[in-house]
Amino acid sequence: MSNADASAGVKAALERGAVAAVGLLGQTDGFLGNPQVRIPLPGFLNEAAKVLKFTGQQKRVDELVTAMNRAAEAAVPQAKELLVNAAKSMSVQDAARIVQGGETSVTQFFTDRTRAALTERFLPIVTKATEQVALADKYNAVAGKASGLGLVKKEDTNIQAYVTRKSLDGLYFMIGEEEKKIRRDPVGTGSDILRKVFGG
Repeated sequence: MSNADASAGVKAALERGAVAAVGLLGQTDGFLGNPQVRIPLPGFLNEAAKVLKFTGQQKRVDELVTAMNRAAEAAVPQAKELLVNAAKSMSVQDAARIVQGGETSVTQFFTDRTRAALTERFLPIVTKATEQVALADKYNAVAGKASGLGLVKKEDTNIQAYVTRKSLDGLYFMIGEEEKKIRRDPVGTGSDILRKVFGG
């Protein structure tokens, strides 16, 4: 098989995986309804939330967790164009590395190429969505104090940054799941080029 064939096959796989992942996550309950990517409160706050449940604060905790996941669902569609462009602009060398790489080489490729740009795109959307919940500011205040006590990681002290990061983690995770499917069953994709490259 020629390098051109291999490269075209990998690009097709990347585009397919990225578009599928965005479609799965960028809808109502894409995050909230999927235990694999659902965004919880971080560390100590998740434990504290269990205590709050016993003090009649369950509804407020649920509201915040729902808002965090809805923010992720709203942000993810913004990723499609960047992911597709990254796939289309990959080199033959990139393609060769992905074919020879492990099951998550596609995920790594997208992470390296798009994480910084997507963080910038996601943050304002996540900020807007979390601002609608009055608890967001309270979260930041509590998390800041908890971080000072070593109970919450420093990077988790801002809800907007935390949700943005977890949204991207979830997105790259789902791209990885799509990649595994293609590697396991290239014939099932219905694509001749994918069958050629990954069909061994």
